[in-house]
Amino acid sequence: MANIVAKPKYLLLCGLIYLFTIALHLHAEINPKVEAIYQFGDSISDTGNLIRDNPNGERLSFAHLPYGETLGIPTGRCSDGLLMVDYFAEYFKLPYLDAYLNKDGNFSHGVNFAVAGSTALSTQILAAQGIMSPATRSSLSVQLDWFRSHLQSICSNPPDCQSKLANALFIVESGGNDFNFAFLQGKTMQEVYGMVPQVIGALRSVVEELIDLGASRIVIPGNFPIGCLPIYLATFQTNNNMMYDQLGCLTDLNEFATFQNNFLQQTIVQIQMEHPHVTVVYGDYFSALQGLLQNAASLGFNKEETHTACCGMGGNIYNFDVSRMCGSETPVCQDPYKRVSWDGIHMTQHAYNVLATWLLNNNIVPHISKPT
Repeated sequence: MANIVAKPKYLLLCGLIYLFTIALHLHAEINPKVEAIYQFGDSISDTGNLIRDNPNGERLSFAHLPYGETLGIPTGRCSDGLLMVDYFAEYFKLPYLDAYLNKDGNFSHGVNFAVAGSTALSTQILAAQGIMSPATRSSLSVQLDWFRSHLQSICSNPPDCQSKLANALFIVESGGNDFNFAFLQGKTMQEVYGMVPQVIGALRSVVEELIDLGASRIVIPGNFPIGCLPIYLATFQTNNNMMYDQLGCLTDLNEFATFQNNFLQQTIVQIQMEHPHVTVVYGDYFSALQGLLQNAASLGFNKEETHTACCGMGGNIYNFDVSRMCGSETPVCQDPYKRVSWDGIHMTQHAYNVLATWLLNNNIVPHISKPT
């Protein structure tokens, strides 16, 4: 800790470099043509599928304020406002993606198939391993089926479909909940490590199917440093200071996320080698959030509350309790803009904006751009 305090100039330099990086306007240098975005995933990206898919969707917290309070209206997004996928759409000058289950949705510029609570593995496979999926029976394979149905509505044969998808960007974000549910339902660290090949394998199968259907630019995000999220910090809180890193995050959980991300990156290399005509990009969620936390004050966040949920009733330093989660009767912090975490699991609009900008500038745009 003394070394950190002794190097303020170094930390200031790091903050300035990070700010400069996320402030780049790559439109002037690299402007890949993206005419549609197809988003697969979970609550990080869901723009309204769960509240339509779940029989009790209208009663879910995500369908009511304070969720969506920064937008002025709840939309099913698991945040106070916009998500990363919304900022991706803004960057490529596209309207926000409508949820696939929105009967009045406009799908001419892409579709959002993400469902909060969904998993990479099917709910049946997880149940056989003693892991329950509490919110939805949707999984990545279900979302793939939805995409196939959508494809039938916009093209009539494989060449036509490939032509329609030529300038589309696919974001396949899944697997986080498989591990979240396992950890939070009492599986050991060794058991969860053992799940990684199976979960990444399911993800790979869906990606390869999308390639067969015509996808040519695919972003596959890794996991966040989950040891920095209030839900984990509160659930696995310990008096052993050796279990935490310099950012106050749980080291063993971040080591797991690193292992998972490394396995995913190796898988992406294999997919890329087998499909050289396709661009497959690793979305580095881990570095994006870690950089945000390291430079929180410079980015407009309260550096003393980077691990504190804005909406919650935790009765602990993380303001999180799984039995009293964010809802209509839950206190909300005065200024969500200054918080990283919205409800202990998901992030604020401000945090998602910072993360999306970093990912666009450092991962997505440089890799999908073609030389002009």
